[in-house]
Amino acid sequence: MKLLLDQNLSRRLLPHLEPLFPQSNQVALLGLAEVDDAEIWMFALREGFAIVTKDADFVELSLMRGFPPKVVWLNLGNVSNARILTRLSAETDAINDFLMNTTEGALEIE
Repeated sequence: MKLLLDQNLSRRLLPHLEPLFPQSNQVALLGLAEVDDAEIWMFALREGFAIVTKDADFVELSLMRGFPPKVVWLNLGNVSNARILTRLSAETDAINDFLMNTTEGALEIE
């Protein structure tokens, strides 16, 4: 499944994520930088993305609205792009398992 990186995640991660999660994108690159979370949610739902974010708001939306889209919450604090990439790469199997799971809507990565 393709990932949609939230505004709080750098588009510079995309070339590194492409081999792991083909067709992933970032909200600013799709013209969604100025829209609210609900609009990003609807875009992800419509276009078949899982949302990757450092923002707990999307986890709350998942609890209220259900899924899809699924949410990968990077609960890492203020860390570098290299650290984010390391965590996503290390958790690739867990993320793929989560994306295929039909009972869970959010995955927290610490």
